[in-house]
Amino acid sequence: MLTTLDIDRKLLDAVVEATGEKTESGAVNEVLREYLSWKNVQDIRSMAGRSKVEDTTARQRKLDKKRHKFLERLRHG
Repeated sequence: MLTTLDIDRKLLDAVVEATGEKTESGAVNEVLREYLSWKNVQDIRSMAGRSKVEDTTARQRKLDKKRHKFLERLRHG
């Protein structure tokens, strides 16, 4: 997509060098991807402690045993 932007030349040159990309477009796209990744991590971190996690391991084991017994009864009549 062709877009006209007013970007500080020194900043753009520094981004191209820092990313190792061969083109300005490649460098800008890489930086935008990295920013979105960073933003997603920040959003997840901000949720820390806000959700309750319940350990259902014991309950799941019980259900698995019941299911296994039920399937055994079906197999053996």
